[in-house]
Parts: sequence; structure tokens; C-alpha cells
Amino acid sequence: MANLIIDERDQEFILYEMLEIEKLCENPLYEDFSKDVFDMILTEAQKFAVEEIFPVLVESDHEGCRLENGKISVPKAFHRLYKLYCEGGWGAMSKSPEVGGQGLPYIMATASKEWFIHNLGFLVQGFLGEGASHLIEVYGSEELKEKYLPKMITGEWGGTMCLTEPNAGTDVGNLSTKAIRQPDGTFLIQGTKSFITGLDQDLTENIIHPVLARIEGDPAGTKGISIFIVPKYIVNDDGTLGKRNDYEVAKIEEKMGFHGAPTGTMNFGDNGQCYAELLGEERQGMKVMFQMMNEARIGTGMQGVGSGSIAYLHALQYAKERLQGSSIENFKNPEAPKVPIIKHPDVRRMLLWMKSSVDSMRALIYFCSYAVDREAIATDDAEKEKWEGFLEILTPICKAYCSDIGFRVTEQAIQVYGGYGYCAEYPVEQFMRDEKIASLYEGANGIQALDLVGRKLGMKKGAYFMNLLVEMGNTIAKYKDREGLSDLAADVQDAVNKLGETALFFGKCGKEGKYLIPVGNAYPFLMMMGKVVSGWLLLWQAGIAKEKLDVLFGEKGIDATDKEALSAFVKDNRDAAFYSGKLASARYFIKNVLPEVDAAVKAIKSEDLSIVEIADESFAI
Repeated sequence: MANLIIDERDQEFILYEMLEIEKLCENPLYEDFSKDVFDMILTEAQKFAVEEIFPVLVESDHEGCRLENGKISVPKAFHRLYKLYCEGGWGAMSKSPEVGGQGLPYIMATASKEWFIHNLGFLVQGFLGEGASHLIEVYGSEELKEKYLPKMITGEWGGTMCLTEPNAGTDVGNLSTKAIRQPDGTFLIQGTKSFITGLDQDLTENIIHPVLARIEGDPAGTKGISIFIVPKYIVNDDGTLGKRNDYEVAKIEEKMGFHGAPTGTMNFGDNGQCYAELLGEERQGMKVMFQMMNEARIGTGMQGVGSGSIAYLHALQYAKERLQGSSIENFKNPEAPKVPIIKHPDVRRMLLWMKSSVDSMRALIYFCSYAVDREAIATDDAEKEKWEGFLEILTPICKAYCSDIGFRVTEQAIQVYGGYGYCAEYPVEQFMRDEKIASLYEGANGIQALDLVGRKLGMKKGAYFMNLLVEMGNTIAKYKDREGLSDLAADVQDAVNKLGETALFFGKCGKEGKYLIPVGNAYPFLMMMGKVVSGWLLLWQAGIAKEKLDVLFGEKGIDATDKEALSAFVKDNRDAAFYSGKLASARYFIKNVLPEVDAAVKAIKSEDLSIVEIADESFAI
């Protein structure tokens, strides 16, 4: 393997053979680009990741962040990385050229940054500024855009997301931070925000904080929330930096992982002078913030892919090198030579589960990123709404399913290493520690599930969900009669049917007033749906791989029924090995993981409500 971060052959397969993203260049929006340009960008991303970002992963984890005299210092190595990141234009890839971006398809930004996201402590420093700048780009007045965008786009100024409060948590509508209107149209902010990633750092000269707050007199709940821009340093009329704004960093958290990124609590306006400017319209704060959160949720799903990918590839290399035990054929012979542990069936089971999980998660994240581009170039309302619908339905799956499965892949990687995996001398324990945060922030995964079941399934009267079922059905129809794929297509079709039936069952429960059944089973449903979508994407990949393998076999005159000849060819031909791996990945997942859908459906339809019927006092005496 050329690197232990991403299987670049799989990345190329999804981009060019599955999604055929080079066809985006036929649209005027992306006509300045080509496959050659895309390849060059990915090559540079890989080089940056392998030579610069990965080598400081452990160092930055050990060094962590420091809060001294109200100022936060990030790991020293990040200063060089951040400079290179900004010089390379990585933060402005998909930004419009009108605001200083490169105008690349969103899918290319996703694919490039997957190379970096294994070191999330570093990448998040740029990610947050990009997200905050997009809010200003979409919702800001011309004055705000002129004041903040140029230096945020270049990375000279950073950004954050200030949503959470100590007493409100996920219940954002219960926030207490207030905005006091001033005669000149600006506001003063007073309140406390917690769990703010990147709340301060010594990488950029200014930090722009989007802050949720309630204007004095506005109604309670989410409908009364507005969003404000709070700069670390107030920007003068000539663009220079003025006085330090009235907020302070109260503390930074001591975390399980993710040590390279500072996370903590901020107190705004203790002296009554925290300057802020309204972003968008009053009482539209949640609408504006969801723009950033949805982007962040796809990014969080990508974190699951990135952590899973690097953990899988490290475990795979270890399994090929670690000699232990004898082969199955010689297990009774004490004199038999030791074999690499990849020869042991249980290790192969873990590796194939990891591979199929990473393959499907990467396909899901890339498909959703591709949907952003397809929506952008759509020429009619129906096409635009189709891709928008895929995004709405699949974003909670991206975030929750990929972050949870990505974590489980890191756990399996540790298992492959055995006791060594639990020790800090090997990197897989850090992969697991760093990944765990992904299921918690940007809306905990249970919240994602409630969003899916309570809101997304019913959007446009269920049309978005039904369109996704139709899309999966189209893939199934394409391969249902293909030799070697028909049984897989039938299994995926059965799972898709069960998914649709369960959604209808939830609707029936709602009409009958049994709201606790869909609410109590929202997370199992989300994970079930994640497996169904994964099965669909892997079937799609298997179909392409089967076609390519048949061509390769035909060119070499190999009889498809000659297993010995097929095996020898796969061992000697890289493309044949890759496509054969795609078929194995799909078959394993569909035959061994997808059946878990049946158990989930059975549990949901039992209408068991033990989770609410048990008395609080009965959990433990």
C-alpha cells in the first residue's frame, strides 16, 4: 500500500467509475475544470496529507492546547500546516470565484479533505472558518460581506459555531444569551456558550463567531432566536483591526481525544460591551445556523469515513505483517510455520467487515457531496428538488450512521492488533479516541434520528423519501437479472421494501396516537436505514465491478467458471484484485450485515415500550 490513510484506488473508483464526476465539467458552472485537473488536485492532497499532516498526528495529540492568560495556543506543528493549507487554497475550493474561491465542485472539496480529516484537530481549524464564511456569503448584507469575507476566504481570519449553552445543551430554544439593540443598529451580546470548538487559537489574527441569541423582547423558543456576528477584534471602517471585543475564554475542556483542537466555554459581555452585528433577518437564527450545521453534519460523517479508513488500512497492514499461529490446515502440527494473522478466518471476518463499512460510508458521503453539485447545476425545478431531497433525507444518515460505524471500525482495528492496539505505541487507539466526538457534536446522533423520523421522512408529503426508494429500486432493477448479482439484488430489494414498510408503519402509529413508537425507535430506524442505503451503494459498486471484471477476463480468455484460473489472475492483476474486492465487499455486507434489518423491523413492529414503561426507580436500586 502506497499510504495508510485512504485507498486511493477506491476514491478514484467512486469519483470516476461510480459517480462519473468528470461529466460535471460539461456544465457551464464547471467548464473550466477537467478530470486531469481533478487528478492533479487529489495528487497534491495526498502529498500534503502523507508528507505533512499525518506525521504530526501523534505529536499534536500529545502536545494538545493550552490556555494561558486568556489566550489559547494550539500545537506548534499546526502553524506550519495551517500556512500551507491556506497557501494551497484548500479552504476555498468550492467557494464561488465571486468571493475569492476556486469554484470547484463540492465533491472535489470533499474528496480532497478526506485526505486531511484523519488529523481533525488540525483540519477543524480551517473547517470552521469556511463554514462561518459561507453563512456570511449566503445571508450577510453587502456591508458584512465586504467587511468579513475576503480575509475569511483566505484563511487569515478564522471562525466558530456558538450554539450550545451549559443549561440548554441540545435544547437550543432554551438559550438565555441575549442581544441588546443599540441605536446604530448593532447589538450588545450577553451570555455564555459552551463546547465551542476553536473558540480561540493563535493561528489567525481574528476569529469571527456566529452566535445564537435572543433579542430582548423576542418570543421564547427557537422562533425567537436570531444569529449575530461577534468578531474577536472589532473591524474598523478601513478594514484594520480595532479593539479586542468584550468576551473571554472561561476554560478549555480536558477531552478523551481530539486534543489538537481547543474546545471550551466563552463568556460574552461581562462588561456590557460585546459588540455584535445581526446576520440575516431577526428571528431567523435557526434557519441561518442550519445552513452551517448541515454542511458540518456531512463533514462529521466524513470524519467517520476518514477515521475508519485510516484505522482499517493500519489494521490491514498489521494483519499482513504480524506472524502468529499456524494455518487452519496445520493447526495440529506444533512444528508448522507461523503465518500472518490475515490468514486466520476471524481476522479476515473483521477486516472484511471493516472494508465493506468503509467502502459504503465513503460512497454515501461522496454521493451526498455529489448531490450538492447536481442540485447546483439542475436546469429545472423537478431535477433540483430531486437532489435537494436526497440531501435532506441522507444528511442525518451521513452524520449519525457514519460517525457511529466509523467509531466501530476503529474499535475493530484495535481488536485486530490485539493487546498492542490498546497501547499508545500504535496509532489505532488515537484513531478511536479522536473519532468518538463525531457522534456527540453537531447534534448528537439520537437528535439526528429524531430529525429523520420526525421531520425528514414527511418532507414534501413523503416525496423525498419515496424518491430515494425509487432511486435504489432503479439500481436493483439494473442488476436483478445479472449473473452473480441477482441474489444480491433480491436481498437489497427485500431490505428496501422493509424500510418503506417501516416508514409507513411509523405513519400509521402517528395517526393512531402511538407517537412513542416512532420516537422510541428513531435511532434503530436510522441505523437500519443506514444499512439499507449501504447495501444499495455496495450493490451499485458490485455491478460496475462485475462488468469491469468480465471485460478483463474476456481480454485474457479466462473462463469465468475456472476458479483456479480466476484466482491466479486476481493475484497478478491489480485491477482484477480491486474489482474482485468490490464484489467480495458487497457480498459480505449484503449477506452478513444487511440481514440485521430483519431483526430491527421485528423489534420495531413489536411495539414494545419497555423504555418508557420502566419506572425511573427501577433502573437501579
